Amino acid sequence: MDRKDAVETPIRKVAAASLLGSVVEWYDFFLYGTMAALVFNSQFFPQFDPLVGTMIAFGTFAAGFVTRPLGGFIFGHFGDRLGRKRMLVITMLIMGLSTFAMGLLPNYAAIGVAAPIVLMLLRMLQGIGLGGEWGGAVLLCVEHAPRTKRGWYSSWPQLGVPIGLLSSTLAVTAVTALPEAAFQSWGWRVPFLLSIVLVVVGLVIRLKIDEPPAFRSLENAEEKAALPLVEVFTRHPKVTFLAMGARVSESVTFNIYNAFLVTYTVTVLSLDQSIVLNSLLVASVVGFFVILAAGRASDRIGRRPVFGAGAAIALVTAFPIFWLINTGNPYLICLGVVIGWGVAACMMFGPEGALFAEVFPTRVRYSGMSAVYQIGVIPTGAIAPLVATSLVSYYAGSVWPVAVYVIAMAAITLVSLAFLPETHLRDIDDARAAQPAAQ
Repeated sequence: MDRKDAVETPIRKVAAASLLGSVVEWYDFFLYGTMAALVFNSQFFPQFDPLVGTMIAFGTFAAGFVTRPLGGFIFGHFGDRLGRKRMLVITMLIMGLSTFAMGLLPNYAAIGVAAPIVLMLLRMLQGIGLGGEWGGAVLLCVEHAPRTKRGWYSSWPQLGVPIGLLSSTLAVTAVTALPEAAFQSWGWRVPFLLSIVLVVVGLVIRLKIDEPPAFRSLENAEEKAALPLVEVFTRHPKVTFLAMGARVSESVTFNIYNAFLVTYTVTVLSLDQSIVLNSLLVASVVGFFVILAAGRASDRIGRRPVFGAGAAIALVTAFPIFWLINTGNPYLICLGVVIGWGVAACMMFGPEGALFAEVFPTRVRYSGMSAVYQIGVIPTGAIAPLVATSLVSYYAGSVWPVAVYVIAMAAITLVSLAFLPETHLRDIDDARAAQPAAQ
């Protein structure tokens, strides 16, 4: 076996394991967002006007984002202290079991106000699981990969987003084809219950992977940080906050063209829900290839140019995309969703795992990138569907304020990227090589 095979065969297995776990996590997370738009207002908040009920449902959607930093803090700390692998097993169990429980949860008609309360608690558990999952899954790939292919392999777990969206949308499309009465009574529960199958398969595969070499070297040298998260903000504050700023456009773009758009097209434009769901299916397929291409390109020309190109596309296409949506034409709607979700957002998503990992040294890498990814999402992606729905409601159905919102977030990302260091050639296996990232 030559040196190339000795390096790449293990990383392919690690990347595949990270990808499968990521699919489970994102399937669960996206499924909630779609169901919040389609059915949760009637199942758990039936005493409100449909648009108001949907806004409240999106409030519970945001609750999952609010607890993501908690998951990032907890699992980032122990991931930097005890290892990446075991944290990923725990996060998958938390995410999978909470999603399965949603499928069994009685609705408002059955148990009254307890139903939305338990729903929110389960959503918060989802957030905790995902908060710890993302950083560990990406790190396994980044820290196992050869230096010249970190962007490529770290894009594999990012594929869990389009695959998770694709699979959750397919599941929703299947159950929404049922008669309305059947869908409302039991059909909506089926996609939540099916997630347990993915969890079992993912756990079996994840238990067979090893800790990455960078962490083993740190462990052998006994150089672990006592309080990794504290060290992130005391020794690396500048890159931490700049990376959070870089994150906002991807987060908002994803959630506007996913969760919010379902509500807007169905509630405001009075279109059939299948139009936007089918558009998301197409965008998921396109996004799959865009993520891989963006990850590969970031190894060649750098993380910032590729990430910035995605943010620039989001900025210049915000108004045109909503013009396409407002035509009501299914093909033009699909084109708009593909541009916004499948191209702009996924172009940012491809290199971001490597970028956020590379700005931190090994001893605090899990905590650092989790803080960037999970804290940065609260004032942006967490509330994006709620903000967008509120804007449309306030402006009597007009969507132009949402386009301005997307543009503003893209501008923040571009400015933040301008001040972040380029990292694609950095040696992340040596903590001293990461010191230029300390500010």
